This record gives sequence, C-alpha cells and structure tokens, in this order.
Amino acid sequence: MASSKEYIEFVLDGFSGLSAHAMMGEYVLYYGGKVVGGVYDNRLLVKPTKSAALLLPNAPRELPYEGAKEMLLVEDIEDRELLKKLFEAMYEELPEPKKKK
Repeated sequence: MASSKEYIEFVLDGFSGLSAHAMMGEYVLYYGGKVVGGVYDNRLLVKPTKSAALLLPNAPRELPYEGAKEMLLVEDIEDRELLKKLFEAMYEELPEPKKKK
C-alpha cells in the first residue's frame, strides 16, 4: 500500500528544512539535506540514531520494506515539538550527503 498525499503533507507541514522525495509510492525524508527517515505505508519511520533512540525510548522498530534495515516508528506525529527536537538532534549525528560527481 502506498502512502497517501495527505499523510506526507501532514508530516511536512510546518517544518522548514524538512522535505520529501517520492520513490515508488513512498517518500524519503530529508532534513537540512540529510536523510532522516521516510514515510512508508502511512508510517513515519526514522533512522535509529542515538538521539532518536533517546527521544523515542519506547518506539517500536519496524521494517520500511522487505530487506531493509529496521527503523524507529514515530507513533505520535501530532507532537510537533517532539518532531522538531528529533529532526534537529538527528541532523547533528547523520553524515553529510555524498557529493555528486
């Protein structure tokens, strides 16, 4: 099942620096140009960085798709303050995007 436009728009709403790239009916999420996670089957999943694990201590780990690495499920996407803290904290831990040749 592909993610709905409404769901991705709700996730992106109100966050400067957060963007999505559509990929086969799902969306990869970027914050400040770095990949922080994605939206898969109307689920917000983020990379399991140290800060994400601290901010989401009880988050279930789920697979975005068959064969992928586990990610953390963000269950309360309406808590905008938590999401802002989460993306900002994760940004510091994630590697810089690779330069295109």
